Amino acid sequence: MGGVSLVVGPLLLLTGVLLRLPFDFFFPAQLRAYGHHPDLMTASYSFVSAGWVLLWPGVTLLAARIGESFRELAVWGGALTVLGLFARAFHAGVDHLAFQLVTVQGAASATRTVSETYGAFHVFSTLNAAIMGGWVLLAIGAYRSRVLGPLRAAALGLASAMPLGVLKGTTPLSVAAAAGLCLALVPLGMAALRNGPTPRAATVAGRLLLVAAVGTAMFLLGQAG
Repeated sequence: MGGVSLVVGPLLLLTGVLLRLPFDFFFPAQLRAYGHHPDLMTASYSFVSAGWVLLWPGVTLLAARIGESFRELAVWGGALTVLGLFARAFHAGVDHLAFQLVTVQGAASATRTVSETYGAFHVFSTLNAAIMGGWVLLAIGAYRSRVLGPLRAAALGLASAMPLGVLKGTTPLSVAAAAGLCLALVPLGMAALRNGPTPRAATVAGRLLLVAAVGTAMFLLGQAG
């Protein structure tokens, strides 16, 4: 799971960030873009949110590797980063609601509603420091423990530059942060998949069936909800 997470998560994130590159960063333009290109923007935000969520097993694996040499850096870096992923998931929910307002009310009305409620407090606001700081601690730990070399550790730290909050478009920093995660984590994930224990064919088949069953159940429940 950790290896797959380290490969798939960053690639999904980079794909989603690049899909919304043509549109301005701030939320009025993001809402207008959804009004004109709903499928494209849905795909973009879905890829980004899925990428963040799917990173948690990979972050756990990376923290475990760091913890073999530097336990405190691993614990705090891993914990803060995962908390930051929770906050990103919350932001994705707000993004989804805002886009549904565009569908129901139109972009102008949705923009007015979002602008009037944009600064409202929520408990996940307290995790803003974790969103940024966790990646920095992981990067330091990965470098000091030699899990990553200096270049890839610096690329991992770039993840802290990814804009946070709701309805955020793409900036050069967004692209750099997503590309940095790919540079730092995808090779690590490939190595974990290549060097890990090889499961039996029956085990692989069972896991694929389980994933298919769970995925189908989640889809049906989502449609029902």
